[in-house]
Amino acid sequence: MNTFTGNDGQVRCAWCASDPEYIRYHDEEWGYPVDDDRRLFEKICLEGFQSGLSWWTILQKRENFRAGFANFDHHKMARFDEADVERLVQDAGIVRHRGKIEAVINNAARAIEMETEFGSLATYFWSFEPTQDEKDGQLMVATTETSKRLSKDLKKRGWKLVGPTTCYAFMQAMGLVNDHMPDCEHRQKAKRLREGFTPPA
Repeated sequence: MNTFTGNDGQVRCAWCASDPEYIRYHDEEWGYPVDDDRRLFEKICLEGFQSGLSWWTILQKRENFRAGFANFDHHKMARFDEADVERLVQDAGIVRHRGKIEAVINNAARAIEMETEFGSLATYFWSFEPTQDEKDGQLMVATTETSKRLSKDLKKRGWKLVGPTTCYAFMQAMGLVNDHMPDCEHRQKAKRLREGFTPPA
């Protein structure tokens, strides 16, 4: 099943059924358009940390990640040094993977370069919004041609932990695509919010 009916009678995407915090994230955040650079940067960092893990695991640690990574202010993170890396490797509240920690610090510097070139991270990321449904009627996919293009371009710019699957999960969460299931009651909310949203240019 791709959907479930909650105790409140609402039909939702099945992936969020296991936990009330997951449901809140689905209802209030996932799939709605975002143009805030801090939130966009946080999300692509956390998607990188998720690689090999579940989003539920990352969601449970999100506040700890925010505390450890200067609330994902990429200007502050770009100044992190080896002492910060060691501090984060010792932080039991996050995913203590040195390679991933070093990768998102690298990405902070790349984000500043992108901001200089495009004016904002949002302008860059929203330029990858698909103009039509790429999924050919499939309800659930892990990558699309656009997520592959985004991944390739980010890697060319020196970003790390940005494979096509990570990029597609980012696109889903930040509203570049509306992947709430057709029967999910929040699909129409996401559609209305996108219709009232003007992507930065």
